[in-house]
Amino acid sequence: MDKDSKPAGKKPYPAARNGNQNAKPGEKRSFSHTGEKRSFGKPGERTGDKRFGKPAGKPGERSFRPRQEGDRPKPYGHKPDAKPIVKKPVDPNAPSSLSRKVALEIFQDVIRKDAYAALSLDERMKNTNLSQLDKRFCASIVYRTIENLIRIDYALSFFLKDAEALEPTVRDILRISACQLLFHDRIPENAVVDEAVKLTRGAGLEGLTGLTNAVLRSLIRGKEEIKWPAEDEGAKYLSIMYSVPLWLAERLLEAYGPEMAKEICAFRSDAHYTVIRPNLMKYSDEAFEALLQKKVWEVEKGAAPHAFRVRMASEIARDADYLAGNFSIQGESSMLAAQALDVKRGMQVLDCCAAPGGKTAYLAESMAGTGRVYAWDVHEHRVTLIKAMMHRLHLENVRPIVRDAAVLKDELVSTMDAVLLDAPCSGLGVMDNKPDIKYRATKESVKELTDLQEKLLNTCCQYVKRNGFLVYSTCSVLPEENEEQVKKFLASHPDFTLAPLPASFDEKFKAHYTDGGLQLLPHRDGVEGFFIARMKRVK
Repeated sequence: MDKDSKPAGKKPYPAARNGNQNAKPGEKRSFSHTGEKRSFGKPGERTGDKRFGKPAGKPGERSFRPRQEGDRPKPYGHKPDAKPIVKKPVDPNAPSSLSRKVALEIFQDVIRKDAYAALSLDERMKNTNLSQLDKRFCASIVYRTIENLIRIDYALSFFLKDAEALEPTVRDILRISACQLLFHDRIPENAVVDEAVKLTRGAGLEGLTGLTNAVLRSLIRGKEEIKWPAEDEGAKYLSIMYSVPLWLAERLLEAYGPEMAKEICAFRSDAHYTVIRPNLMKYSDEAFEALLQKKVWEVEKGAAPHAFRVRMASEIARDADYLAGNFSIQGESSMLAAQALDVKRGMQVLDCCAAPGGKTAYLAESMAGTGRVYAWDVHEHRVTLIKAMMHRLHLENVRPIVRDAAVLKDELVSTMDAVLLDAPCSGLGVMDNKPDIKYRATKESVKELTDLQEKLLNTCCQYVKRNGFLVYSTCSVLPEENEEQVKKFLASHPDFTLAPLPASFDEKFKAHYTDGGLQLLPHRDGVEGFFIARMKRVK
């Protein structure tokens, strides 16, 4: 290689800027930009070079100057006696900011987009990394805010001039935060306010953070001074204190009287359990109870035959025995409605509004896989649910089909031993478990439903054979959907008569069976709010 050539791939050395390329061996090198040689001096000697601070003073003398812009701050701990910063311990049980953000999104899904709370909660939870603690807290905020929404809005009205004109997201942040202040005892008030401000800022509403802060702090100071309605104010009292629409409070007072109406409105179930029942083709109650004892769940017998209430069962629909078709998840009142038909082996049975299939399965299993259970629903995607249930439980005697039960099928007239019509209804019997239901129902929607129920009864009754049975049921507590509907039907159909409940029904339920049917009430009967009427065709 030529001595003047440079190695390939390497950058040439830059020309020295201080003349050090001419330094003689043993001569001190300097780092001056001008080429002037400067040494650092002898050890311990101050050079006076201003590039390294203020010129040195006399030996032993220290010089100081005020800190100037551009100076680097001295690192923490530069003084021997510096006190360390003590951080407040983080509460491992404190809910995260994300849990409140997700709760706000779910609440807005329900209030702004008319979504179902349970469905929105499930969907949102799938797409977040919340801990189990945060998931429980999130669900608690959502459900408590919805079930107490009218009362929360009433409380906030004392600290807001015009809530309706407020930016919707800020109003919803105030609602879920007020819920925490009024109905969650263990959450620090300052934490609620701070998190509400964060939510407001995170929503891009920086200009309204002051309002959020002020309203919530006013609520903290003044919540004991809120003037709530008195009990003698009737429907207004029920509406605000128990968060039911005013029209519904008035209707319940009219139907049940003050004491019973208050109990219906006030009821909040604190029984955190899931109701399941065995596949009746595989297990007796005793054998199924023995199976459950092998699990880590807490188990007790329910009020309905074959019903078991289980606690401490996380994601029960993923349990191996559920997936194997050994049991079903079903409400107790729903079981009672199917039980009211009192089906026998080999029968031809029609379940008119069958989806998602719980009562269909109960009927098919009760007949030990014999006969036929025709399961109709007007929506194809809901019939798909029935088919999935069939395959999971291995039921061969179910025939699901997409069909509008309000349209008569002439070829099926007088062909059924038993017909179950669990009619579309307001759902107000389960508003303690599904609090968003009470805000969906209106006077107008209930009138539309009663018209549909009447049409369904008049159509589906024609499929019942002579001496066959028709069971009409709803999950409502409104008389116009229930006993009034049955009395009207019996008055216009003399070929039907009200029949007694089967012997398998508990006496405590039979005690409430009247000439209009059985009205089940959650606070009194310990099951979902439901109505059941059993009628027999006698001509």
